[in-house]
Amino acid sequence: MDLAASQARNEELHRTNEELRRSLRNQAGNREAEEQECTTPPRDFPMPFSETIMDDVIPGTFVGQKATFTGMEDPEAHLTAFHTQMMLVGGSDAVRCKLFMSTLVGTAMHWFISLPDGHVTSFAQLSKLFREQYIANRAPPPNSYDYFDVRQYQGESLKEFINRFGAQVVKVNTKDETIMIHAFRKGICPVPFSESLIRSRPKTFTEIRRRAAAHIAAVLTVPGR
Repeated sequence: MDLAASQARNEELHRTNEELRRSLRNQAGNREAEEQECTTPPRDFPMPFSETIMDDVIPGTFVGQKATFTGMEDPEAHLTAFHTQMMLVGGSDAVRCKLFMSTLVGTAMHWFISLPDGHVTSFAQLSKLFREQYIANRAPPPNSYDYFDVRQYQGESLKEFINRFGAQVVKVNTKDETIMIHAFRKGICPVPFSESLIRSRPKTFTEIRRRAAAHIAAVLTVPGR
Protein backbone atom coordinates (compact mmCIF):
# COMPACT_ATOMS: atom_id res chain seq x y z
CA MET A 1 0.00 0.00 0.00
CA ASP A 2 2.86 2.36 0.82
CA LEU A 3 4.51 1.49 -2.51
CA ALA A 4 1.35 2.30 -4.46
CA ALA A 5 0.93 5.59 -2.62
CA SER A 6 4.56 6.49 -3.32
CA GLN A 7 4.18 5.78 -7.06
CA ALA A 8 1.01 7.90 -7.15
CA ARG A 9 2.82 10.79 -5.51
CA ASN A 10 5.73 10.46 -7.96
CA GLU A 11 3.37 10.49 -10.91
CA GLU A 12 1.61 13.55 -9.52
CA LEU A 13 4.93 15.34 -9.06
CA HIS A 14 5.93 14.38 -12.60
CA ARG A 15 2.71 15.84 -14.02
CA THR A 16 3.16 18.98 -11.96
CA ASN A 17 6.73 19.41 -13.18
CA GLU A 18 5.68 18.95 -16.84
CA GLU A 19 2.93 21.53 -16.46
CA LEU A 20 5.40 23.93 -14.88
CA ARG A 21 7.89 23.40 -17.75
CA ARG A 22 5.16 24.02 -20.36
CA SER A 23 4.08 27.15 -18.52
CA LEU A 24 7.66 28.45 -18.41
CA ARG A 25 8.19 27.70 -22.13
CA ASN A 26 4.97 29.54 -23.01
CA GLN A 27 5.97 32.52 -20.91
CA ALA A 28 9.42 32.62 -22.54
CA GLY A 29 7.85 32.43 -26.00
CA ASN A 30 5.48 35.27 -25.20
CA ARG A 31 8.35 37.42 -23.95
CA GLU A 32 10.37 36.79 -27.14
CA ALA A 33 7.39 37.72 -29.28
CA GLU A 34 6.82 40.90 -27.27
CA GLU A 35 10.51 41.82 -27.49
CA GLN A 36 10.58 41.19 -31.24
CA GLU A 37 7.46 43.26 -31.68
CA CYS A 38 9.07 46.11 -29.75
CA THR A 39 12.44 45.99 -31.51
CA THR A 40 11.31 45.33 -35.12
CA PRO A 41 10.36 48.63 -36.81
CA PRO A 42 6.98 48.61 -38.51
CA ARG A 43 7.07 48.42 -42.31
CA ASP A 44 5.12 51.61 -42.68
CA PHE A 45 6.35 53.12 -45.98
CA PRO A 46 4.32 54.09 -49.05
CA MET A 47 4.50 52.16 -52.31
CA PRO A 48 2.55 53.77 -55.14
CA PHE A 49 3.02 50.75 -57.43
CA SER A 50 0.33 48.08 -57.73
CA GLU A 51 1.02 44.53 -56.55
CA THR A 52 1.37 43.38 -60.15
CA ILE A 53 4.23 45.82 -60.74
CA MET A 54 5.84 45.00 -57.40
CA ASP A 55 5.74 41.25 -58.13
CA ASP A 56 7.63 41.66 -61.42
CA VAL A 57 11.35 41.16 -60.73
CA ILE A 58 14.01 43.25 -62.50
CA PRO A 59 16.53 40.88 -64.15
CA GLY A 60 20.04 41.02 -62.73
CA THR A 61 21.40 41.92 -66.16
CA PHE A 62 19.72 45.32 -66.16
CA VAL A 63 21.95 48.34 -65.55
CA GLY A 64 20.70 51.38 -63.64
CA GLN A 65 19.56 54.33 -65.74
CA LYS A 66 22.07 57.16 -66.22
CA ALA A 67 19.49 59.96 -66.49
CA THR A 68 18.27 61.51 -63.23
CA PHE A 69 15.44 63.94 -62.48
CA THR A 70 15.52 66.26 -59.46
CA GLY A 71 12.27 68.12 -60.11
CA MET A 72 13.89 71.09 -61.86
CA GLU A 73 14.45 69.66 -65.36
CA ASP A 74 12.19 69.45 -68.41
CA PRO A 75 9.96 66.36 -67.94
CA GLU A 76 9.72 65.71 -71.68
CA ALA A 77 13.49 65.76 -72.06
CA HIS A 78 13.82 63.31 -69.16
CA LEU A 79 11.21 60.95 -70.59
CA THR A 80 12.92 61.09 -73.99
CA ALA A 81 16.29 60.21 -72.44
CA PHE A 82 14.70 57.39 -70.44
CA HIS A 83 12.90 55.95 -73.48
CA THR A 84 16.13 56.07 -75.48
CA GLN A 85 17.99 54.06 -72.86
CA MET A 86 15.13 51.56 -72.47
CA MET A 87 15.10 50.96 -76.23
CA LEU A 88 18.57 49.47 -75.84
CA VAL A 89 17.75 47.12 -72.93
CA GLY A 90 14.04 46.34 -73.42
CA GLY A 91 12.06 45.17 -70.40
CA SER A 92 8.42 44.72 -69.38
CA ASP A 93 6.05 47.54 -68.49
CA ALA A 94 6.57 46.84 -64.80
CA VAL A 95 10.36 46.93 -65.21
CA ARG A 96 10.05 50.31 -66.93
CA CYS A 97 8.04 51.61 -63.98
CA LYS A 98 10.62 50.47 -61.45
CA LEU A 99 13.61 51.72 -63.43
CA PHE A 100 11.93 55.08 -64.01
CA MET A 101 11.37 55.40 -60.26
CA SER A 102 15.12 54.85 -59.77
CA THR A 103 15.84 57.97 -61.87
CA LEU A 104 13.92 60.24 -59.48
CA VAL A 105 15.93 62.01 -56.80
CA GLY A 106 15.35 64.80 -54.30
CA THR A 107 11.96 66.47 -54.44
CA ALA A 108 10.97 64.30 -57.42
CA MET A 109 11.28 61.18 -55.27
CA HIS A 110 9.27 62.86 -52.52
CA TRP A 111 6.53 63.55 -55.08
CA PHE A 112 6.53 59.91 -56.18
CA ILE A 113 6.25 58.40 -52.70
CA SER A 114 3.44 60.85 -51.89
CA LEU A 115 1.20 59.11 -54.45
CA PRO A 116 -1.47 56.80 -52.95
CA ASP A 117 -0.49 53.21 -52.25
CA GLY A 118 -1.07 50.93 -55.23
CA HIS A 119 -2.15 53.87 -57.39
CA VAL A 120 0.24 53.32 -60.33
CA THR A 121 -0.72 50.37 -62.53
CA SER A 122 1.20 51.05 -65.78
CA PHE A 123 4.08 53.04 -67.23
CA ALA A 124 1.68 55.05 -69.41
CA GLN A 125 -0.16 56.19 -66.29
CA LEU A 126 3.11 56.98 -64.49
CA SER A 127 4.30 59.03 -67.47
CA LYS A 128 1.02 60.98 -67.52
CA LEU A 129 1.23 61.75 -63.78
CA PHE A 130 4.87 62.78 -64.19
CA ARG A 131 4.11 65.16 -67.07
CA GLU A 132 1.20 66.74 -65.19
CA GLN A 133 3.27 67.25 -62.04
CA TYR A 134 6.15 69.01 -63.81
CA ILE A 135 4.35 70.67 -66.72
CA ALA A 136 5.62 74.08 -65.59
CA ASN A 137 9.20 72.91 -66.29
CA ARG A 138 8.55 72.21 -69.95
CA ALA A 139 10.58 74.24 -72.40
CA PRO A 140 8.58 76.32 -74.87
CA PRO A 141 8.07 74.60 -78.23
CA PRO A 142 10.73 75.57 -80.79
CA ASN A 143 9.82 77.76 -83.76
CA SER A 144 11.52 79.02 -86.91
CA TYR A 145 12.69 82.27 -85.30
CA ASP A 146 14.90 80.30 -82.91
CA TYR A 147 17.33 80.01 -85.84
CA PHE A 148 18.26 83.65 -85.33
CA ASP A 149 19.59 82.83 -81.83
CA VAL A 150 22.37 80.72 -83.36
CA ARG A 151 25.35 82.93 -84.11
CA GLN A 152 28.93 82.04 -84.89
CA TYR A 153 31.31 82.62 -82.00
CA GLN A 154 34.56 84.46 -82.41
CA GLY A 155 37.13 81.83 -83.33
CA GLU A 156 34.53 79.15 -84.05
CA SER A 157 35.28 77.23 -87.22
CA LEU A 158 32.85 77.02 -90.13
CA LYS A 159 32.48 73.29 -89.54
CA GLU A 160 31.58 73.78 -85.87
CA PHE A 161 29.07 76.51 -86.71
CA ILE A 162 27.48 74.42 -89.46
CA ASN A 163 27.04 71.50 -87.05
CA ARG A 164 25.61 73.70 -84.29
CA PHE A 165 23.17 75.37 -86.69
CA GLY A 166 22.25 71.93 -88.04
CA ALA A 167 21.41 70.77 -84.53
CA GLN A 168 18.95 73.66 -84.28
CA VAL A 169 17.45 72.63 -87.63
CA VAL A 170 16.77 69.16 -86.23
CA LYS A 171 15.33 70.62 -83.03
CA VAL A 172 12.99 73.07 -84.76
CA ASN A 173 12.04 70.55 -87.45
CA THR A 174 10.59 73.02 -89.93
CA LYS A 175 10.61 73.12 -93.74
CA ASP A 176 10.76 76.92 -93.92
CA GLU A 177 13.98 77.07 -95.95
CA THR A 178 13.69 80.84 -96.53
CA ILE A 179 13.88 81.73 -92.83
CA MET A 180 16.49 79.03 -92.26
CA ILE A 181 18.86 80.42 -94.92
CA HIS A 182 18.27 84.02 -93.89
CA ALA A 183 19.06 83.19 -90.25
CA PHE A 184 22.22 81.33 -91.24
CA ARG A 185 23.49 84.28 -93.26
CA LYS A 186 22.74 86.59 -90.32
CA GLY A 187 24.49 84.31 -87.84
CA ILE A 188 27.72 83.59 -89.69
CA CYS A 189 30.71 85.87 -89.25
CA PRO A 190 31.85 87.90 -92.27
CA VAL A 191 34.33 85.54 -93.92
CA PRO A 192 34.96 84.54 -97.54
CA PHE A 193 32.38 81.75 -97.29
CA SER A 194 29.65 84.09 -96.04
CA GLU A 195 30.46 86.48 -98.89
CA SER A 196 29.99 83.61 -101.35
CA LEU A 197 26.45 83.13 -99.99
CA ILE A 198 25.69 86.75 -100.92
CA ARG A 199 27.09 86.42 -104.43
CA SER A 200 25.25 83.15 -105.07
CA ARG A 201 22.31 82.68 -102.76
CA PRO A 202 21.57 79.07 -101.80
CA LYS A 203 18.01 77.75 -101.95
CA THR A 204 18.22 75.12 -99.22
CA PHE A 205 20.22 74.44 -96.06
CA THR A 206 21.39 71.20 -97.69
CA GLU A 207 23.00 73.30 -100.40
CA ILE A 208 24.73 75.38 -97.71
CA ARG A 209 26.10 72.19 -96.16
CA ARG A 210 27.39 70.97 -99.51
CA ARG A 211 29.05 74.26 -100.36
CA ALA A 212 30.54 74.54 -96.87
CA ALA A 213 32.02 71.03 -97.17
CA ALA A 214 33.59 71.96 -100.51
CA HIS A 215 34.95 75.22 -99.05
CA ILE A 216 36.48 73.42 -96.03
CA ALA A 217 38.06 70.80 -98.29
CA ALA A 218 39.52 73.48 -100.54
CA VAL A 219 41.02 75.34 -97.58
CA LEU A 220 42.61 72.15 -96.25
CA THR A 221 44.33 71.50 -99.57
CA VAL A 222 45.99 74.94 -99.63
CA PRO A 223 49.79 74.54 -99.14
CA GLY A 224 50.91 75.38 -95.63
CA ARG A 225 47.58 74.45 -94.08
